[in-house]
Amino acid sequence: MIDTTTARRRVAISLFSGAGGLDLGIEQAGYAVAAAVEPDDDAADTLEKNFHGLAAPVIREDILHLPTERILGAAGLVAGERPDLLVGGPPCTPFSKSGFWLDWKRAGHDPDASLLQEYTRVLAQAQPCAFVLENVYALTYDNRASRPAFRRLLREIDAAGYDYRWKVLNAADYGVAQSRPRLFIVGVPKDEPCPELPAPTHGGKWERRDTGNLARPHVTAGQALEGLATEPEAGEEVRGKWGHLLPQIPPGENYLHLTAERGHPEPVFEWRSRYWSFLLKLSPDKPSPTIQAQPGPNVGPFHWENRRLRVPELKRLFGYPDDFDLAGNRASVQSQLGNSVPPPLAAAVAREVVTASEQRDH
Repeated sequence: MIDTTTARRRVAISLFSGAGGLDLGIEQAGYAVAAAVEPDDDAADTLEKNFHGLAAPVIREDILHLPTERILGAAGLVAGERPDLLVGGPPCTPFSKSGFWLDWKRAGHDPDASLLQEYTRVLAQAQPCAFVLENVYALTYDNRASRPAFRRLLREIDAAGYDYRWKVLNAADYGVAQSRPRLFIVGVPKDEPCPELPAPTHGGKWERRDTGNLARPHVTAGQALEGLATEPEAGEEVRGKWGHLLPQIPPGENYLHLTAERGHPEPVFEWRSRYWSFLLKLSPDKPSPTIQAQPGPNVGPFHWENRRLRVPELKRLFGYPDDFDLAGNRASVQSQLGNSVPPPLAAAVAREVVTASEQRDH
């Protein structure tokens, strides 16, 4: 589906590629993903189905044991050549709050955080012309769990020889029909013009405050799904202990609708006794809330028609093309999409990197 062989090639290397949302966005901005590293077989299959510009099959190995030279070789680069762009979103599991009473975790030396360090290892060794790193925005929190890991990451980027900028961007502010805040860090070698982070193109309410460019409203879930014909999917019925309650909840609301505080005559739940996403239903008049990779049986967002979202609907709410082909079963597809970067957001970031590179070249 994606063929970059006839385009001007700005060679990109992708780490922690997943389903390729970040990669799709940078290709839309003018890069060609020549090598990808992704150990999950379903996600790797998805990449190979959709990215036809890869110089070699996806590297399906643990990056902890993968020399940078092999990654560069898979991209068709020879000794002395460097990629135009390094991209990747290391998994966010290192930033759990558990165990931070240990001194070595507070100091940012948690061995589980090594995937961030694998990114900076490749950055230092490959010396790309630019990089884009994406991650959970909780990494920026000023607490014991996140502060050491984030500071360490920025120190390692600096030590690799790069200037950088970082910012938390909400996908809804860039035309995606989903409120999905993510951390982006972009950078270039020191003494070169560092890319800006893109200005919002859309705006509206997010977590009870205004965000983005209010002159152009957020794209709503209803707008994104308008005209989309879908077939029923196995398992889309919401079952479990509480699934029968979903039809009682109005679009845009959650389990709190069934509390005394909201005036329900026969309250079912105590106030704030569940996660916010419990029995959460989409509103067609707002962007979707963040869609999770592994939601529980009663965790939304659910469709306003009182069922689980279907795969074509998920793709629309992330900003993937309708013909993007995902490998694996339904649970795997949910996981791949739920862990991915919405391509329009990635494209907006990558275009700023292209603009900076063109200014440098001229």
